[in-house]
Amino acid sequence: MIAADTTHRSSKQELEDLIRARYSLIYVTSHEENRVEEAMRKLCMEREMRLEVWSITEGFKVIANGSGTRDVKDPMKALDHVLRGEGKALYVLRDFHPFLKEPAVVRRLRDAATELRKTKKSLVVLSAVTKIPPELEKSIAAVVDWDLPNRREIEESARKLLAQAPVATQQVIEQDPTFMEHVVEAALGLTLVEVENVYAKSMVRTHTFDLETILEEKKQIIRKSGLLEYYEHREEFSDVGGMEVLKDWLIKRRNAFSSRARDFGLPLPKGMLLIGVPGTGKSLTAKAVGALWRMPLLRLDVGKIFGGLVGSSEENIRTVIKTAEAIAPAILWIDELEKGFSGTASSGQTDGGTTSRVFGSFITWLQEKTSPVFVIATANNVHQLPPELLRKGRFDEIFFCDLPDRDDRRQIIDIHIRRKGRDAAQFDLDKLVDATVDYSGAEIEQAVVAAMYDAFDTGNDLNTEGLLSTIKDIVPLAVTMREQIDAMREWARTRARMASTRKAVARPKDAGWMAKYGGQRSGLGDKTPESTADDGERKLEL
Repeated sequence: MIAADTTHRSSKQELEDLIRARYSLIYVTSHEENRVEEAMRKLCMEREMRLEVWSITEGFKVIANGSGTRDVKDPMKALDHVLRGEGKALYVLRDFHPFLKEPAVVRRLRDAATELRKTKKSLVVLSAVTKIPPELEKSIAAVVDWDLPNRREIEESARKLLAQAPVATQQVIEQDPTFMEHVVEAALGLTLVEVENVYAKSMVRTHTFDLETILEEKKQIIRKSGLLEYYEHREEFSDVGGMEVLKDWLIKRRNAFSSRARDFGLPLPKGMLLIGVPGTGKSLTAKAVGALWRMPLLRLDVGKIFGGLVGSSEENIRTVIKTAEAIAPAILWIDELEKGFSGTASSGQTDGGTTSRVFGSFITWLQEKTSPVFVIATANNVHQLPPELLRKGRFDEIFFCDLPDRDDRRQIIDIHIRRKGRDAAQFDLDKLVDATVDYSGAEIEQAVVAAMYDAFDTGNDLNTEGLLSTIKDIVPLAVTMREQIDAMREWARTRARMASTRKAVARPKDAGWMAKYGGQRSGLGDKTPESTADDGERKLEL
């Protein structure tokens, strides 16, 4: 069995080629039964072939180059009818996959595949899911995943409905040439029936095409899959402090999925890998990109892919890829990637090679994908990542997210104070910045939260002194995991791009800091804070 390559050819063209090549048994996967059969009907009319469609509820019905019905509902008798048919014909068996569990039906279908090769007839199994028993893998010559509606089909559906809209609405939409493009893009990945339904619902609800209503329909697809989580846009891009290099890179690509970018000759962005110190904003950045680009953000928990049944994990990764591509353009976010795929090297001894096969399918898709799915993967421990994942071509860029420098910390402190409803101008930010050297963004956020609990308990409001007191009680990760962080920095020095341009700023002599951390040799080695960096910030040799 081969999987038909429909990357450059439409499903209809692919099916026509298979029929002309006398492929006797073909499997077509699609939820759009009527749309697929209409394409087949036109194909049979062009080639003067009889088209008969079977279902367990209606038996056979001739829908092209002939007429009539035949009350044959038993699957075995249906196959006998196909073999007895004469002349050039195409037979379609709707939802036949449940019967492929019966040994007699499987055997009869194998026999039919052999006998049909001597005729001018082809048999198509049309189903919403791909369920092929091992015995039929060589008998079914090709599997065709039927294309979802393209931009032209979706725009035709939108314009039919637009003709029924109020004249004022039509004028507003026609005056903005990019509006209809956004409406079409928002519906990509839906079936034609879903497109028509959501456009109609949008028009009834808002008297125009509402993008939020259309995206809500896509959320339903994600919920049905069970493997992906549709992440609501709660974070804004302005909530990300520092990392100006990374943010500039993302801003330049926010319109890269438009038709204008295609006309300009730009390739579709593939994705990026964010590695670095825990708590430096990697996950926050992934969440904020969805809001910046106004695209659906899908979160994948790699642990959900590995099911209990043999073969289910491989099927799950295919479902994830198919679902993400179905609602594209979209962002696929994979958090803590190293934990999901860290066991690929020993997969053959531990799980029969399942992890290795799933990982292989994933990285092949990363390399070859042509769909507008932007992958954002995050990792804390780069040494656990399989080396194949870091090869050029998998991601557009690998960014290293280091601890925030002085200017970045000022931004982060300002953001968290404002998010708590306070005026950052009322705080001594210089003192707070000096007190949080080597603190991550997550540790700064936790300091603000803890200080608010203390203030609430004492009946006071949040202030600089309370924050400074809380900060002194926190031991930053840079102290407890100094060696691991230095190893990460050394790795990233020649293998990744810095997410932020670090600036050297003098650190004041802080006796309290020395008293707190000066004796922790397990974290700092033989170096004191002063000897570690004379200017108060750790400088990388870039």
